[in-house]
Amino acid sequence: MIITRRAFTTMLSLTGLAAIAGLSPLRFISEAMAQAAADVAKPVSLPDMALGPKDAAVTITEFASMTCPHCAAFNEQVFPKIKSEYIDTGKVRYIFREFPLDIKAAAGSMLSRCIAKDDAAKYFAVTDMLFRQQNDWVVKNTTETLTRIGKQAGLTQQQVEACLKDQALLDKIAADQKYASDVLKVDSTPTFFINGEKIKGEASFEEFAKKINPLLKS
Repeated sequence: MIITRRAFTTMLSLTGLAAIAGLSPLRFISEAMAQAAADVAKPVSLPDMALGPKDAAVTITEFASMTCPHCAAFNEQVFPKIKSEYIDTGKVRYIFREFPLDIKAAAGSMLSRCIAKDDAAKYFAVTDMLFRQQNDWVVKNTTETLTRIGKQAGLTQQQVEACLKDQALLDKIAADQKYASDVLKVDSTPTFFINGEKIKGEASFEEFAKKINPLLKS
C-alpha cells in the first residue's frame, strides 16, 4: 500500500475514525515510514558511497554540501563517534550523498568522486579532508586549492582539471540532488534519514543514539 503525503496527513487527522473502524493509526505510520525508507534507498545516478554492512539493522543516509559549515562541524565532532560506536561494529550502514548548495560545493564533491573512484573508504577519507580544510578551499582560490588537494591524493594537474570540467559527472550530481529535493523534500544541509525518518540540521551524537538504539533492539 503506497501512501502519498496528502493521504498520510489526512489519515493522521482522522485517527479517531480509524480507531472506530478498528484500524490502528500506528499501522498507517509504519507503512508511511516504510515508503519513506524505500524512497531513500532507491538507486540514484551515482553509486552510493557507504560504510558498514549492507544488511545492517539501521541505515543512515546523510545529504550534505561540501561548503556547509554545519556539515563540517558534524563531520568533525559527531560522525567519528557514530563510526566508532555503530559503523565499525557492524550495527549501522552509513551512506553519504552530495547535496551541493553552490558551485564550489559541487566542485568539491566532484573531486572526491574522481579521487576515490569506487573506493568508499577513500571517498570518506577525501571528504573528511575537504571538510577539515573547508576554510582554505572555499574562502581562498578554490581551483588552486582543490588542485593542490587533488595532487596530494595522487592526481595529476591534467586529471584534476578534467575532473572539474566533467559535465557528465556534474549532471549526475545535479540529478541526484533534484531527486532528493523533489521526492525526499531535502531543502537544507545536513539532512539525515535514519531508516527513512528525516532529521534536519546538525544533531548531537546523543540525539542519534536515541534514534538508533531502539531500532537495534526491535
